[in-house]
Parts: sequence; structure tokens; C-alpha cells
Amino acid sequence: MNVTDAKQELTHSIADNVLIALRKIIQSIDLNSRSLVKRVGLTGPQLVILQEVASTGEVSVGKVAKAISLSQGTVTDIVERMEKRGLVTRRRSDYDRRLVLVHVTESGKQLLEKATPLMEESFVWKFNRLQDWEQAMILSSLQRLVSIMDTKAIKDESILTTGFIEESTVKPETNK
Repeated sequence: MNVTDAKQELTHSIADNVLIALRKIIQSIDLNSRSLVKRVGLTGPQLVILQEVASTGEVSVGKVAKAISLSQGTVTDIVERMEKRGLVTRRRSDYDRRLVLVHVTESGKQLLEKATPLMEESFVWKFNRLQDWEQAMILSSLQRLVSIMDTKAIKDESILTTGFIEESTVKPETNK
């Protein structure tokens, strides 16, 4: 085996290990999401939206979407489902009729009290305990992976979700 072949084999081995690590991350997110639905009856995005609305009192759908990095359409759909369950209420603003304001109901507040911390909260706590240089390396590596994986077609989402990517979350490609 020559040096080039050995280097190529090592590269494939490292690439395989990176893919395995990514699969483990995805599995962890999936398991956490399933557990959250079983424990609380909410998906991760629903819980994050409920927490955001509860922390601000009454807030517009647009501000919620911006705060949690989801599209306004996605937040609107999720809020509609939560309203049907009696977890939130929506109303038009008195000052700007175009603005839809969301408020957490008593049922929503009770559900939030029962909700255990999201995986994200546990991750943030552990991540913040790392040294600054470790945090920077992890961020840099993940950003580089994102660029390698050509994820330009997927909107930035801070919510850890997996599964099918809805058409509403995919940016249209432009032919230039």
C-alpha cells in the first residue's frame, strides 16, 4: 500500500466516523422528541413556541417566529393546532388589525409546569461549561460540516427537529 492509498483509507475512516457521529446526534434528537411527546404531549417546536409565548405574555406570531428562528407560516400552523387543544388563544391587535397576538391559556401554563427541560437546555448547560476554545472549535466544525453538506436549501432553524422537511421550509432554488 502506497502513501496515497493509506491516506485515502484514513480519510474514508475519519469520514465514516464523522457520519456515524452525525447519525448518533440525529438519533439522540429523535429519541428526545419521542420522549417529549410521550411525557408532555407536545412536539419540540410546540414546546419551544409555548415557552416563548409564556415568557413574553402576549406576543405576535411574527415575533415568536423571529425569536425561535422558524418561518411565520410554520409558527402559525403550530399555534393553530395548539389553539385547538386549548393551550393558547389568538386575537387581532387593537392597534393593528393585521397583527395576530398569541397568549398562553391556563391549560398551557399547567402543561409548561409539567414539562421537563428540553434536550437543548441540557446541551446548553453542558456546552457553556466547556472552555471558550472548545466551544469555538465545535461551532467552527459544525459550520464547516453545514457548508460541506450543502444545506443552503434548508432555512436556518434553531429548533432541533428531524424527519421530513416540509416544502415551506425549503428555499426555492434559483437558476443562475
